[in-house]
Amino acid sequence: MTQLPSLIACDLDGTLVRHDGTVSPRTVAAFVALEDKGVPFVFVTGRPPRLMGQIADAFGGHGLAVCSNGAFDYDLRARAVVAEYGIDPWTLEKVVRGLREAIPGIGLAVEYADWLAADPDYEPGDWDRDLVVQRLAEADLWRRPAPKLVGRHPTLSADELLALAQPAVGDLVTVFHSNGVRLVEAVAPGISKADGLARHASRLGVAAEDVIAFGDMPNDLSMFGWAGRAYAVANAHPSLIAVADDVIGSVQEDGVARFLESLLRT
Repeated sequence: MTQLPSLIACDLDGTLVRHDGTVSPRTVAAFVALEDKGVPFVFVTGRPPRLMGQIADAFGGHGLAVCSNGAFDYDLRARAVVAEYGIDPWTLEKVVRGLREAIPGIGLAVEYADWLAADPDYEPGDWDRDLVVQRLAEADLWRRPAPKLVGRHPTLSADELLALAQPAVGDLVTVFHSNGVRLVEAVAPGISKADGLARHASRLGVAAEDVIAFGDMPNDLSMFGWAGRAYAVANAHPSLIAVADDVIGSVQEDGVARFLESLLRT
């Protein structure tokens, strides 16, 4: 890799966004300073587009984001979805049946760009507090392409849910978790953070070896495997720390900003 990367890819929550939901001015300044030196950045997140307003505000409309773990390409300047990649209805119905058989008691919902449709058993989480969850009839829930399918269980942890969901439906969709409370997630086969990052890098003519990535949760593993260099924040899930090229400061310590500042000094 050259002295400076050609592209910076960064997860948001737990990596860049602090536990209280804020982004520090120091972090914004570091990203913008590198952009001024000709190094673009892309946020690669599990968040749906409807939750990107705060990020667009913080960064002044800079950059593009890959949302919902690769299911959307989102323009932060225009605040608009520019591409969507969904699970087709036939596959979606098979996945729903497989998850319900493998994980009794799971509630399921489809997360669209700006709304959420759910079955009667789905328990809304903190991320859902800004909207009314639409409880659709079973026949209507699965009839259109689903950017992201989410499932919440009354008692099982995210790690436990992933361990059950992967063998049940992992040949039909990309299954992962981003540390949501008792939550497992799925997107279309072939779609992932790595896929979304690769799409963006290709548009810029940037090779994988010239990309650095930052993350904290298992849904960042594909991105870590694709990028030339990958850095886990100190608060990351053990699976990320195990494969990272290095571990940097925690999100609460502005670890990403500190690392980027070190690049600016080289």
